[in-house]
Amino acid sequence: MLSHGMEGALNDQLKQELFSEHLYLAMAAYCDASSLPGFSRWLEIQAGEEHDHAMRFFRFIQDRGGRVRLQASPQPPLEFASPLEVFEQALAHEREITSMIDQIYVQAGADGDHASQAFLQGFITEQVEEERTASQIVDTLRMAGDSKTALLMLDRELAQRGAAAVALGSPPA
Repeated sequence: MLSHGMEGALNDQLKQELFSEHLYLAMAAYCDASSLPGFSRWLEIQAGEEHDHAMRFFRFIQDRGGRVRLQASPQPPLEFASPLEVFEQALAHEREITSMIDQIYVQAGADGDHASQAFLQGFITEQVEEERTASQIVDTLRMAGDSKTALLMLDRELAQRGAAAVALGSPPA
């Protein structure tokens, strides 16, 4: 059984995961409109991962006897100055999500809620990868500078995300 405070914190994180999905879809739409289909594909797949995260929180709350309380989230931005700004915002967002999950983990420890800590551990580990990947893309975009050739090469590279899984008949990761 979840404590009232833990139920609230998990519902707040559920809201953030749904916002993350919308944020990445907004970024994908911007990139698609900017004729960068590889960036768009990468961001669409990321949005799908965020949806999966939200559903994991949704189910965990229910499995622990809690009540899911869906909350409205703000509209994500529609415009960005550049692909670099897209990924700088993605990196900042992932760092914010890491901080939020860390806080819930600490709260679970204070509550003696080992099940919630175990559940959150997977997200803590995944956030290391999320931040690393976004940071690497930001670094690459900064190195590319104003080179349209480098931007198009990166666009093609990002388009490959999930290609191996699709080729094997699995959903993109």
